[in-house]
Amino acid sequence: MASIYDFKARFQALLRPLVRALARARVSANQVTIVAVLLSGATGAWIAWSEGSRAALFAVPIVLFVRMALNAVDGMLAREHGQKSRLGAVLNELGDVIADAMLYLPFALLVGVPVSLVVVVVMLAVISEMTGVVAIQVGASRRYDGPMGKSDRAFVFGVLALALALGAPRSDWIALLMGAVAVLLLVTIWNRARRALAEGAAA
Repeated sequence: MASIYDFKARFQALLRPLVRALARARVSANQVTIVAVLLSGATGAWIAWSEGSRAALFAVPIVLFVRMALNAVDGMLAREHGQKSRLGAVLNELGDVIADAMLYLPFALLVGVPVSLVVVVVMLAVISEMTGVVAIQVGASRRYDGPMGKSDRAFVFGVLALALALGAPRSDWIALLMGAVAVLLLVTIWNRARRALAEGAAA
């Protein structure tokens, strides 16, 4: 199934000049990873503290785009500029799920947003990423299958934040959206597990 992740190679090509400049400036992949986590945490705290002010909600799509760029940059620095490390691998995986939780869980505090569904979505997101990592233990590659990968979740929450910032009514459509994301995350977990097992068996 299609996922925004499929466009990653094109996005990386656009960022490559920036990555080269950062490498020349001796910026490390781990530093970029930590900045992405701190940015997500600060934005989530802003949403919670301001009770979902328009400014905070308008910032979410921008922050998500910047974070997506930072996630691509840290990987490129590691792979293309000799910065791979065991610490970096741990930071990369933990950083993603921690950043997601810190940025998305505060939406549950907003009036009209279903608390339980947001929590379920965040939990399933963590499980989906764990499933992708566990694939390595069965002899497969790290799985990024969709349809609700990290980039897809960022798109959904970015659109949700923008809609709320523009004054969209906080009605049943939010619950339906979160429910749909939860279902797609279940499909994602299934796809990653199934394909990991198939790849591992064929190895």
